[in-house]
Amino acid sequence: MSSTGTRIEFRDITKVFTSGSQEIKALDNITLTVEPGEVLGVIGYSGAGKSTLVRLINGLDTPTSGELLLDGTDIVGMPESELRGIRRNIGMIFQQFNLFSSRNAAANIDYPLKLAGMDKAKRKARVAELLDFVGLGDRGKNYPEQLSGGQKQRVGIARALATNPTLLLADEATSALDPETTQEVLSLLRRVNEELGLTIVVITHEMDVVRSIADKVAVMEDGRIVEYGSVYEVFSDPQTHVAQRFVSSSLRNTPDLVEAKDLLAHEGRLFTIDLTENSGFFEAASALKDNGGSISIVHGGVTTLQQHSFGKMTVRLGGNPEAVNNFYNSLQHTTEIKEIVR
Repeated sequence: MSSTGTRIEFRDITKVFTSGSQEIKALDNITLTVEPGEVLGVIGYSGAGKSTLVRLINGLDTPTSGELLLDGTDIVGMPESELRGIRRNIGMIFQQFNLFSSRNAAANIDYPLKLAGMDKAKRKARVAELLDFVGLGDRGKNYPEQLSGGQKQRVGIARALATNPTLLLADEATSALDPETTQEVLSLLRRVNEELGLTIVVITHEMDVVRSIADKVAVMEDGRIVEYGSVYEVFSDPQTHVAQRFVSSSLRNTPDLVEAKDLLAHEGRLFTIDLTENSGFFEAASALKDNGGSISIVHGGVTTLQQHSFGKMTVRLGGNPEAVNNFYNSLQHTTEIKEIVR
């Protein structure tokens, strides 16, 4: 199997839906570039505009204004006959799998090949190759009802790859799966990206999906991209409220209200500190203890993403009040430090 990735460019894309006399702006001035072979995670809560974005990429919907270029070709306003040719280079993976219940796994994968006019012998070989690739070499004769959710999605991925696309769109492709199966499917998609070089756009409302597979992440709210950057940049230093909510739900490295209340019931001052490669935490902790202070870690977590480590640590400080103040003052110049107060 050989492929290469599509370059996607959104240039001032706006999409307005009309409902009676009311206009709803689903996308608001989107400008974004996805490089060939890149995995972009698009995250947002329900109604943020994520699915509309996908429908524009595969030409199922048309923007109200702006340009949408695939490998330099603007598909906005393109006739349906030409769009069909464009779509042959785009594979789709769906939340509910969208398999034909009356066809077995092999026949589901064979379907787009048949539509493309490939002869029977080549189709059979291609289906066998794809089943092996997704780890279902012995499941070709099984019907969807005989497959688990993860196996159904593997069939869906194999079908999406059948015609050697250069772009893969995954719309909430793991939200119907349990966490373990989700990770298996995401690992397969990462393998697709690495071995075949496909560009992948993953639409999701789960930050764990983004951290597992994406190179870049676009955070959407009310039809706009409110934050964009590498996964490390957005996870380690989210700038917007919506991004902060997503990151906190994924990392769980700060105490929630119940935990904080319990921690405050004990003596000492509590501080939550951002840990980065240059935060200076360990140097400050050493100076604190040398000057009669005490420190204990009560909550936290460290994550490694894209070869960078970051996290948050909640500590309880006691002993010499001056040493505690010096600890706070030294860190506030190098990292984010906040006191949890009663």
